[in-house]
Amino acid sequence: MTPTKNYMYKSWWKVLSVVLLIYTVVAGLLIKVPDLPALEETIRNLFFHVCMWFGMMILFTVSVINSIRYLRTFNLRYDIYARHYATVGIVMGLLGYATGAVWMSYTWADPNNPATASFSTIAREPKLIGAAIALLIYFAYLVLRDSINDMDKRARISAVYNIFAYAMLFPSIWIVPRILPSLHPGGSEGNPAMNFKDIDSNMRLVFYPAVIGWTLLGVWIATLKIRLSLLKEKQMIQ
Repeated sequence: MTPTKNYMYKSWWKVLSVVLLIYTVVAGLLIKVPDLPALEETIRNLFFHVCMWFGMMILFTVSVINSIRYLRTFNLRYDIYARHYATVGIVMGLLGYATGAVWMSYTWADPNNPATASFSTIAREPKLIGAAIALLIYFAYLVLRDSINDMDKRARISAVYNIFAYAMLFPSIWIVPRILPSLHPGGSEGNPAMNFKDIDSNMRLVFYPAVIGWTLLGVWIATLKIRLSLLKEKQMIQ
């Protein structure tokens, strides 16, 4: 197998990521969507906001798995993996939060629509607060890492904290907001877009490829950052 063919063989998932994201953007803007009150055409943001959050959760899961692998083996390579998957997960989470804020501004806080909520009510929205807390906990993970100079000590403490941060995702994003009254779709009935009452079959043809596409993009960015870190580490040793 030639080097070019070998590279293409190993990079098939990168090509798949690009294809799926192009499909997400094009089909997401062109397909027919349900005409739901308040949401209307803004429901197309589902392919970005929700799918990015799915990608964030997958990246955080990969990160915490590598932290556990580090604590079992004390191989610093796993600590590097954990850091960069968490970093890209944070970026994906911020993009999901931003797209959600834009979506909210057209649905929850429309002054021309008496059915929407006031800004004071939105400011107390449990899912927004929970998502912000979860992201801040992961930001603290990065700050903690940068505050410790000893490489082994930093890796051990960061791995333990990463497990804590991942555990806090569930009460802050999935559990507490379902207990409290919420304007967010899904509420106590389950995950938005996973319930057959939320979206039609036409939207699902874009939703699931979008989740895969955004996740693969996050993995792609993380692997590039990991390779760069490993090269820097090799240069330091030499």
